[in-house]
Amino acid sequence: MSEAIEIVEVGARDGLQNEAAILEVGDKLDFIARLEACGVRRLEAASFVNPRRVPQMAGAEEILAGLPAAAGRRRIGLVLNERGWERARATACDEVNVVVCASDGFGIRNQGASRAEQMEALAAIARDQKARGGPPITLTVSVAFGCPFEGEVAEEVVLDIVRLADALDLPETALADTIGAADPWKVRRLFEKARKAAPRTTLRAHFHDTRGAALANAYAAVEAGVRVLDASCGGLGGCPFAPGATGNVATEDLVWMLHRAGFETGLDVDALIAAARWIGERIGKPPVSALSRAGAFPKAG
Repeated sequence: MSEAIEIVEVGARDGLQNEAAILEVGDKLDFIARLEACGVRRLEAASFVNPRRVPQMAGAEEILAGLPAAAGRRRIGLVLNERGWERARATACDEVNVVVCASDGFGIRNQGASRAEQMEALAAIARDQKARGGPPITLTVSVAFGCPFEGEVAEEVVLDIVRLADALDLPETALADTIGAADPWKVRRLFEKARKAAPRTTLRAHFHDTRGAALANAYAAVEAGVRVLDASCGGLGGCPFAPGATGNVATEDLVWMLHRAGFETGLDVDALIAAARWIGERIGKPPVSALSRAGAFPKAG
């Protein structure tokens, strides 16, 4: 049997948060339904952030309420602080992903809090989850490979956050290349160090293609033993608070590459291409993925 790699689809959250078009809740639900019809079993459905700061993410509660129950599927809500955790906990989301920024410069602009304050909030959320229950918590370390305001980020800073997640018994931690500054050699080195720093924690990789290295970085992460990767249908994505940041690695491009290498993802490449074209029409811009232009190879049938 081929080895499995889990794809976490982030198009409905990270993919839409930086787009000029603001979709209605119904369109977001339609997009999620199309993604799940492609075989997606785990996806970011909503972001519990202030809609005045990120209007593209308005309607988080309505989205979770509008998703039909489906066995074997996990809908993730992203939160930045304890207020977001309380909102997410009151919905039917299956998982909460907490973001901690690896630099103060980005954290203050993105979340209005320093790295230390965000780490304290993460610990408080984890304690509350154990005390009162609620969906399981995972962590994303943003700007782990470089900050748009401070430049290079020290690996030890990232590893300190990873160690905290391990100490809190979080099941999974993602290292995110928020601005597309990583290279494959650094990716492999940092994930190997993170594995030693957090031996009990599953590691996940999140790459943006700002400088064209996302697929190469995904390859390096897989070579380092990572078996959970984020991706965004159509290559949508970016961050409103990171100047120049562009889309995530495209799900269809990543899945096609993994399938060619013999890995299993459970996703349908041609259906992903169709979903990418559909969402491109809704937001008024074509998808940037290579497969949306060239199609898969070999051709189906």
